Amino acid sequence: MAEENRDKLHITLNIYDTPMSVNIVRDEEEYYRNAEKLITETINTYASFFKGRKSDKEILYMALIDIALRFEKEYKRNDTLPYHDVLGKLTSEIESALKE
Repeated sequence: MAEENRDKLHITLNIYDTPMSVNIVRDEEEYYRNAEKLITETINTYASFFKGRKSDKEILYMALIDIALRFEKEYKRNDTLPYHDVLGKLTSEIESALKE
């Protein structure tokens, strides 16, 4: 248990205008810091356009949708399942041809 706690780190993330205390795995701090930066920059972008015309909640949701869309596009771009299927078929065809 003590060893597990050594791998944990307590940090404060400043998300837009809100400090958030979180306990994280020490090796993932860079990911959390990058996420903090991405979230804050995205919210700031939307706030610069819509502050006073949209509620803070709507601005946060727009930023959330923006980040989720980026994630989905990247996920789709990195989807290797179709390549595995094609490689499996090609391997089968090559093995069949070699047996003949």
